[in-house]
Amino acid sequence: MTRIHVTYTGGTIGMVESAGGLVPGADLRGWLYRLLEDESDLRTEDVTLTELDPLIDSSNATPESWQSIIDDLWAHHDSADAFVVLHGTDTMAFTAAALSYALTDFDRPVILTGSQHPLGTIVSDATANVTGAINAALSGKARGVTLFFGHHLFAGNRVTKRSSWAFEGFEAPSTGPVAQSGTPWHWAHMDAEGRGWTDPRPYRRYDVPVVTFVPGVRAQRLARMIDPRPDAVVLRTYGVGNIPSDEPGMSRLVADLADSGVPVVVTSQCPQAEVMLGRYGAGASMDRPGICGADDMTFEATYTKLMFLLSQGLTTSDVCRWMASSIAGELAEGGR
Repeated sequence: MTRIHVTYTGGTIGMVESAGGLVPGADLRGWLYRLLEDESDLRTEDVTLTELDPLIDSSNATPESWQSIIDDLWAHHDSADAFVVLHGTDTMAFTAAALSYALTDFDRPVILTGSQHPLGTIVSDATANVTGAINAALSGKARGVTLFFGHHLFAGNRVTKRSSWAFEGFEAPSTGPVAQSGTPWHWAHMDAEGRGWTDPRPYRRYDVPVVTFVPGVRAQRLARMIDPRPDAVVLRTYGVGNIPSDEPGMSRLVADLADSGVPVVVTSQCPQAEVMLGRYGAGASMDRPGICGADDMTFEATYTKLMFLLSQGLTTSDVCRWMASSIAGELAEGGR
């Protein structure tokens, strides 16, 4: 019999109405064990549950929150065969990507899931998502860190939230799902190859502003956003890595930031894209040491990977080298 450990972090699935809106407070433990008795072949003694303290709305998640989940997973590593993490949907894609980098040597499947509606409502998708995640855990086919939602299983570092209300609220723009639930489930090839990371240091919080370019933005605004100097910067650029290069001083600001030793990571605003620095004249200034492209990574995978690499104490050149190399399958074809 497969043993499953569940880590409950908070989120909509276990929330209740209050005068201040939805807050954690439902009897998640009782609901989960009743669900297992009614809708699975698992015995309750084969399922353990940790409720993290404090339970949070995932909008309040931080890198330290990711580390709390990682610590709980490792604490139960030897007593379970598969793991399910119940998480709020707002930042679940960030957490899934963060876990994928830190758990390359975990050798157990980890499936994240949650719901768009609380478990106590008649319209809730909680039961479908939790039973789907458990079925994925029991399948023997899930690998690494994945996310189950709306009848689809996705690689954890390839997924993004696409809707705040639809039951199929997540997608993997560049790769598609690795499985779709049904009778029977349909599985695609799970390409999660990467170089891995042995004995990673814990996640820490760093000052990493995210700058989204929009038509008409001025260089003075960027200058204010990077003063004082941050630990790193993520630029959400146009297309394959273009910025408003005709804006006086914009290209120079970015170049000076990189020259000062601050890692600059360039990602695209397009959900499906491949960053190619210098491909267009508007992005030529970005093709220089200290500035690294995110290739075809999602924004969530890019941001959390940068946090992971900073937490390892790497130099700017090593950060850029690893951004271009796959740790856990977050890049196409294992990195370029």
